[in-house]
Amino acid sequence: EKAKPLQERLLQRQAHLSETSWLQKWWNTMCYLQYRQPVVVYVSYLFQLADDASALSGIQRGAAALRAAAEYRNQVCFHTLPQDTVGKNKTPLCSVAYKYMFHACRIAQETQDAYRIHDPSRYTHAVVACRNQFFAVPVFNENGDILPLTIMETNLKKCQEQAKRTRPDSLELGWLTTWNRDDWALARDKLLRLGGPSMQRALELLESGMLLLSLDEEEPVSYRQRALEYWHGGVNSGGNRYFDKSIHLVVSKNGKLGYIGEHSLMDGMPAVGLCNFIQKETYQKQLNMEDSDYSMSSVASSQEVENIFDDAFANLAKEGRLEIASLITHAKKDFKQLVNDHDLHVESFQGYGSSSIKKAGYSPDAFVQMAIQLATFRLFGKQVATYESTQVRSFLHGRTEVTRSVSKASEAFVKAMGMESSEDDELDRDVRKEKLELFRKATESHVVYIRKAIVGQGCDRHFMGLSMVVDEGEEAPALFSHPLFSRSKRWRVSTSTLPNMPGFGPVEEDGVGIAYEIKPNCVMFTITGRRERDFTEALCHQIEEALVEIQSLVEMEKPQRSKL
Repeated sequence: EKAKPLQERLLQRQAHLSETSWLQKWWNTMCYLQYRQPVVVYVSYLFQLADDASALSGIQRGAAALRAAAEYRNQVCFHTLPQDTVGKNKTPLCSVAYKYMFHACRIAQETQDAYRIHDPSRYTHAVVACRNQFFAVPVFNENGDILPLTIMETNLKKCQEQAKRTRPDSLELGWLTTWNRDDWALARDKLLRLGGPSMQRALELLESGMLLLSLDEEEPVSYRQRALEYWHGGVNSGGNRYFDKSIHLVVSKNGKLGYIGEHSLMDGMPAVGLCNFIQKETYQKQLNMEDSDYSMSSVASSQEVENIFDDAFANLAKEGRLEIASLITHAKKDFKQLVNDHDLHVESFQGYGSSSIKKAGYSPDAFVQMAIQLATFRLFGKQVATYESTQVRSFLHGRTEVTRSVSKASEAFVKAMGMESSEDDELDRDVRKEKLELFRKATESHVVYIRKAIVGQGCDRHFMGLSMVVDEGEEAPALFSHPLFSRSKRWRVSTSTLPNMPGFGPVEEDGVGIAYEIKPNCVMFTITGRRERDFTEALCHQIEEALVEIQSLVEMEKPQRSKL
């Protein structure tokens, strides 16, 4: 009964906000812009992009990625990008996230951050980070045409050359963006106060860039090394970032390319389209399409590379420089602690993938989610609240809903499987058959939940809305203060699946972040957590073991073919 007036208020809010979602402002502000922890580790997410064999260096890979991103930016800005759709019926998806893709930046402010979108018709540059310094690099000529690949390559080399000549005592402002948001907000205000108009111009130039491309000195090889470089960069590359930029490409000396997404106002799926486009537009493909006459004519009309903070730093008084340097030292110290507190491991499961799962008659995502349930059940000794992100962009300004992987069906399955595999059970056909039936019911239950969540029939966003309209001093429904309800929302296991080997940090201090990509013949997991908990490597083993056990159940129940 107490919830009825709350529901009426929600319906009134929906009617009043007819041109947007009743949830959008609450979700964006409370869950992101008011969040005070650093965006690095806690908010941003990463992708590992495929190699480009035609790019022989980081400069070539970076130039190709930058030019491809400019092509995609034009499609977004000129409204020529095809509409995102989902399902067999091609249901159109909301495109509002795309306005936060290019020329956008989160702005640190006390209590609640802002987001600034700059006019793409006024700003024609990208930002390049090299040796912890930032450069404005032209991307378009005076006619609005994208500069040729060879010029992009030349300009990136200029950034490297200028960065090598930077004074040893130069200020490395990127470290400040790794800080707690309130600390960074105060530091940003101090930068503007001490640096005056030249600092304001420099920050605007950085924040208005099409995107940020980091040229790193690192040469990561393994999936784990790459994920760590894109997740936070560590003490070697963490200062070669500006984590507030909406889009951030990272290229290493050996040509490996990654993506960092600032998550506040844009979720992962729109970014997938950009990354897929960049991967298709290889260095050699772009080079083959280049017009040499146009390349030469564009040189004269292209702007020069500019060290963004040169003038601002030159105008700083000695006392001001020392004050800013002290802030950077403090931020860097906190960042080192943040990095040391967290760990990341990658599980490259090569046993099978979506092809085999589909042939066996299962949903690949539900199959993997139940393997995660079994693995985390064994890791924690019990089932814990598990969040799977499900997009609801079929609604105006929709973002995500929760698919809850813990259910009566998944509970029955993991308890039947037990804390460790049993060879005796594998030999007992009736036991195997029972486990397989429980697994099938668990996956089917998960699919039903996902289908409901996709069409807005999940419960978590609705519960949030109801809690938001409880008036001050009004007694809330008893459910909201029930310990079990609170426990069910403490996401010790946070999961999401996307292409391009995603990764992100854990939600809870005693939890894990599990990002995964299900490929036709393998499944890739990027698992994060607090180092002191020692969960990540152990969970990699548990997931592999769970996937092998489940496949054994599936395979052993298949009809045996005659050898004759």
